[in-house]
Amino acid sequence: MEQRELKRDLSNRHVQLIAIGGTIGTGLFLGSGKAIQLAGPSIIFAYLIVGIALFFVMRALGELLLSKAGYQSLTDIAEEYLGPWASFVTGWTYWFCWIMTAMADVIAVGVYVKYWFDIPQWVPALICVIILLGLNLLTVKLFGELEFWFALIKVITILALIIIGVILLVMGFKTDAGSVTVQNLWNHGGLFPNGVSGFLLSFQMVIFAYVGVELVGVSAAETSNPKKNIPSAINKIPLRILFFYVGALIVLLFINPWMELNAAESPFVKTFSLVGIPLAAGIINFVVLTSAASACNSGMFSTSRILYNLSKNDQGPSTFAKLNKNHVPSNGLFVSTLVISAGALLSKLIPDQAFGIVTTISAICFIWVWSIILICHLRYKKTRPQLHAASTFKAPLTPFINYVVLALFAVILIIMLFSDAMRPALLLTPVWFILLFGFYGARRKKK
Repeated sequence: MEQRELKRDLSNRHVQLIAIGGTIGTGLFLGSGKAIQLAGPSIIFAYLIVGIALFFVMRALGELLLSKAGYQSLTDIAEEYLGPWASFVTGWTYWFCWIMTAMADVIAVGVYVKYWFDIPQWVPALICVIILLGLNLLTVKLFGELEFWFALIKVITILALIIIGVILLVMGFKTDAGSVTVQNLWNHGGLFPNGVSGFLLSFQMVIFAYVGVELVGVSAAETSNPKKNIPSAINKIPLRILFFYVGALIVLLFINPWMELNAAESPFVKTFSLVGIPLAAGIINFVVLTSAASACNSGMFSTSRILYNLSKNDQGPSTFAKLNKNHVPSNGLFVSTLVISAGALLSKLIPDQAFGIVTTISAICFIWVWSIILICHLRYKKTRPQLHAASTFKAPLTPFINYVVLALFAVILIIMLFSDAMRPALLLTPVWFILLFGFYGARRKKK
């Protein structure tokens, strides 16, 4: 019987857009409303700080991925430099990260649909999951095409927002909330209206906005030319951060005094409503709806591939390594989709708190994954100096910057302890790691 393998059907065009699609999603389109309410205009600095930190994480990941042709996932790197325990814990935690993120996305789908229809949030959330499951059971190339068009819609939307915002600024356009002016950044309590504490508390949602930035690494096994495509995708991250995040947020805050933005709704939809274009607001709501679906699509794709790799590395049930006739790991996809569907259940049980809980858990788990990348890079540089010396894609400012970013992540986790909204999720998340280490120990004893 012919052994099926994952197809390397993603082109450079697909990889570039998957990188964009993974990082521009619900965290920006919906979560930024909550972040702005916490930090005010200083949210711009929070996005800049985290964005710069994650660029260095990605440069470290890029150098690691290209140092050895056999790497197909983050777990391969963790095992090589930290041992089997790190591979097992990081692999399953990365799966859990994307499960939580996809849950947040399906919850967001329910929120967006309520803009038009007065129906329970969980209904559109469940419908979205079912549709995406059907699409993901088809070819890898179809996933790439879907993400290409989803991401293109996001890019056009943010570009339109920035162009319209600049035009309104030049016109001195007046809305129900006042004039569109640069002074909106500091005229309503200054850049830090809620003080340093509000600024620091916003970092959790900012972290969530960037989750998926490393998806280019997960898709490395399915790129046609990783030596060219991975560096290209990583090196464009700073430009994307400046344009898509910082640029869009600055324009939003030119148009809206920060306190006019509601944490429970998309600031993008609110902005187009405020400037008197109700039809445009409906269109933008459709865009952010497709954005949430796109991010959930990325989550389904990545979680099924993570389970596939865990199974291939004997770190999960062998059934996850089976591929269907389209070379898609369908068993892993079904399991991941079933768990993601819990997001629809949360929308039914706790519609107001569901989004905040899953985004906090997702942010904490992604901090673990990003930290493992940095620690592996430190080990790589120390134990494989010859590989580092020969690298054509060296991570800059190492090892110093690795320690700086790790310290930043530690500070963000400590800050979460001081938030009543984030503390329960922060205190619950260690249970996941305790269970993982327990399962790992049990598996070791059996062997």
